[in-house]
Amino acid sequence: MHWEKLLSRKRYQNQVLTSSDEWVRGEYQRDYDRIVFSSAFRRLQNKTQVMPLPESDFVHTRLTHSLETSCVGRSLGRLVGKQILQNYPNLSKTNQVNDSNIGDIVAAACLAHDIGNPPFGHSGEDAISAFFQSNEAQPFITELNDAQKADLQNFEGNASGFRILTHTYPAQCNMPGGLRLTYTTLATFTKYPKESLPKLKGTANTSEKKYGFFQSEKDWFRIIADELGLLPKATDNQVFYHRHPLAFLVEAADDICYRIIDFEDGCRLGLIPPEQGIGLLREILEETSERQSRLTFYDWREQLGYLRARIIDKLINETADIFIQNEAAILTGAYDKPLIGEVSVKAVLDKIKTLSVKEIYRNRPVLEIEAAGFEVLGGLLEVFLKAVFEPSSRRHQKLLDLVPDQYLDVNRTISSNTYDRILRITDFISGLTDQAAISLYRKIKGISLPKVY
Repeated sequence: MHWEKLLSRKRYQNQVLTSSDEWVRGEYQRDYDRIVFSSAFRRLQNKTQVMPLPESDFVHTRLTHSLETSCVGRSLGRLVGKQILQNYPNLSKTNQVNDSNIGDIVAAACLAHDIGNPPFGHSGEDAISAFFQSNEAQPFITELNDAQKADLQNFEGNASGFRILTHTYPAQCNMPGGLRLTYTTLATFTKYPKESLPKLKGTANTSEKKYGFFQSEKDWFRIIADELGLLPKATDNQVFYHRHPLAFLVEAADDICYRIIDFEDGCRLGLIPPEQGIGLLREILEETSERQSRLTFYDWREQLGYLRARIIDKLINETADIFIQNEAAILTGAYDKPLIGEVSVKAVLDKIKTLSVKEIYRNRPVLEIEAAGFEVLGGLLEVFLKAVFEPSSRRHQKLLDLVPDQYLDVNRTISSNTYDRILRITDFISGLTDQAAISLYRKIKGISLPKVY
């Protein structure tokens, strides 16, 4: 792969936008802004990060997590970009890029990295997958081919995110291409540049552990990959590529934030004793408990925040260095593992991850709400799929009336393509916030009734 091709401003249908304010608000900054103002991004404010439906006003949602990840990603991109431009001085002339541009690319991709996540976090992905593997779903998917079934039976938030960024529904407008982001930002967003089949169980390559786009968008990704010069992995007709190099930085930014900031949330919620949490964070900084700080903390929460800030700075610098050290191998596709796995304090980060899984992610209230999510998402998918497959029923017509216009064709007609029909209803359900999903489920099941004004 070559940076000259990897850093492109092209958008949908090979469109290159030029503007007199390019150096004020460049194309990659436009990508960032388009994501911020999208409705899908706004909905992240009420989607689970650590605790489903948190009562604390401090605990992170997907929205705050995404914003923080984008900040870390921008720093990583600028550090790496500065070194890349030193190694390839012609880039600034031929591609007119600077380190800020590369920071903007990574920041935009990080901002969108969770935009396709369904309600109830990763449990929501499992719930959707479980429904399409169930007997109740078989009448709907019987006509689908193996790859289309794999998309649904192994539902992936990353693929859903790529669809949100690139797909325009017929009833929305006559301008296809979704948010029309640059090819480079879309490729950087795609941490898993492969389709759902083949499944690669036990693979050591981090980019092969999941998939990054549905069958509906695989040709679109192929266009992006070929334009940017991504290295193909498959010899047949499969869409399967090596990562865009900057996708490693998106993964690193996400790893840094969820490992450290989710852990901080756990301490603040009382799930992890503050003394234990502070002790582990100081281990990352390689500080002993006897070391006296120049600062005086009157609240352990402030000390926690101070340590978190220093740790993030340390990890940003280390992972940027690791990327630069392995840049040549990344460009040839020989390097395919998470950068965070090579930092000097990996052992402590692994201890934090283990403790977080035990005390935070498997906390009883979390498990209870995630279990309820299976009933909610499975129940919603079943009733709304029945509505689009059997629209003549009076009950189903009432349910169909609840489906937003964008998920149907013009004049609210139903798509004739079975896979497209199922995917649109899945888009609708997976796009709901946690509370909206629960509320809709309760109403259509008659558990609660809406207020009549």
